[in-house]
Amino acid sequence: MYPVLVSIEKLGGSAAIAELDRTSIEVADLTEEQLEEVFPDGANHAGKSKVIYRLGWARTHLRMIGALVNSRQGVWAITEQGRTFLEIERPQAEEALSKAWSEYWSKYKKERHLTSPGDSADQEDEDTASNEGESWKKRLLNVLRNMTPDAFERLTQRLLREAGFQNVEVLGKSGDGGIDGVGVYRVSLVSFPTYFQCKRVAGSVSARVVRDFRGAMAGRGEKGLLVTTGTFTASAKAEAIRDGAPPVDLVEAEDLCDLLKRYGLGVGVETVEQVTVEDEFFG
Repeated sequence: MYPVLVSIEKLGGSAAIAELDRTSIEVADLTEEQLEEVFPDGANHAGKSKVIYRLGWARTHLRMIGALVNSRQGVWAITEQGRTFLEIERPQAEEALSKAWSEYWSKYKKERHLTSPGDSADQEDEDTASNEGESWKKRLLNVLRNMTPDAFERLTQRLLREAGFQNVEVLGKSGDGGIDGVGVYRVSLVSFPTYFQCKRVAGSVSARVVRDFRGAMAGRGEKGLLVTTGTFTASAKAEAIRDGAPPVDLVEAEDLCDLLKRYGLGVGVETVEQVTVEDEFFG
């Protein structure tokens, strides 16, 4: 939790999740080996980065104890209470954060009458991960991962068209250097070609894949998009925005599900009307 607080203050008091994760990794001085750690197959979060997962829960814990707040747009901000932890030395700050979380969790369990031996923050993680929102994504990802490679490429082509790309073409031929397709994206008066690559996997995509894709784009264009049904390791995310190299935008499993839902591609959303009678009004 402490590196997250230091990072968000370093970023000016507020930050989007991606930049907060990136800065927290730098502040915590994590090694390449640590960044490559993912949950094993069969686990609830198989293929996901352990570092990114833990950073997510660090933010959540900080929000629960009042040190951070977040908006619907995914922007996190430090509170005055959060800044008090930064006004003391790190050992004392970490001890204070741990104490604040323990007190919050004890109160939470008491109010919810959670008295079983298995009650813990990790147990809450598992309960939260099994919510309805994640169940449809899990089912959708299972369908996507069982598609044929060319079908998934065509789905990506359709998604890019829905998102405003023009002249989207699937290449997918031998000798394409790992590039699956290209489309033209226009912003106001400027348009530029964007090359994309599809990775239909259940695990994680490493930094090497990002470097190889960037190499395949060399001489063709400077804008790339990597789409996967898996996740990107922390080092892959860092490689995608490395200084001095053409940026590569990343779309991983969670983002892909949300995009398919947004554009209504194979995902339907029903709004249920709930009617209640307000007795006090008639009183």
